Amino acid sequence: MRDVADPPCVLHPRGAEALRSMREEARAAGIDLYVVSAFRDFNRQLAIWSAKFNGQRPLLDPGGVEIVHAELHENALIDAILIWSALPGASRHHWGSEIDVLDAAALAPGERARMIAQEYEPGGCFERLAGWLDSNMGRFGFFRPYATWQGGVRPEPWHLSYAEVSVPALQVLSLEVLREAIEEADMPGKHAVLARLPELYQRYVLAVDPP
Repeated sequence: MRDVADPPCVLHPRGAEALRSMREEARAAGIDLYVVSAFRDFNRQLAIWSAKFNGQRPLLDPGGVEIVHAELHENALIDAILIWSALPGASRHHWGSEIDVLDAAALAPGERARMIAQEYEPGGCFERLAGWLDSNMGRFGFFRPYATWQGGVRPEPWHLSYAEVSVPALQVLSLEVLREAIEEADMPGKHAVLARLPELYQRYVLAVDPP
């Protein structure tokens, strides 16, 4: 992995170089391409999963509205987490190929993005960024793995993937590799996840948009 200074993040070296070039061109178009999240290791993903499973972080429905944690049974809770956050071991952010981006120039001083799809749609604060990415990200090797709903993860217009790294990484992430990683983790809901793992693997790991 490589530490990137501007914007501060950690990425696979080839992805970092592609990001640098794309960010320079975006800047010329008046867009401040800022990375909200990039490389994330297993333990960080496990912490996110655990906080959501235990009700310490909010859960959102497909429309971005907060869900009442206490009203969900275990399997419903698992699905509510997975539409926005990956299983530990299955996050594409583990590969150093993924970035979540926004346009810092489109935010007022002190304003924080919610990172919901509506911000990237017509009339949203990141509408211009979304259009620029549609026209340009492919030239730098990036694509949106969650551009459309494939039955699992909801669309994430902010999530970009560097294909040269992510495509072979997904091929290596077999069901057996994922099962082994989860079995060894101190993870809430582990037994319920393992009981459903073939289904979850197909629905939330493999069901993505291609480059």
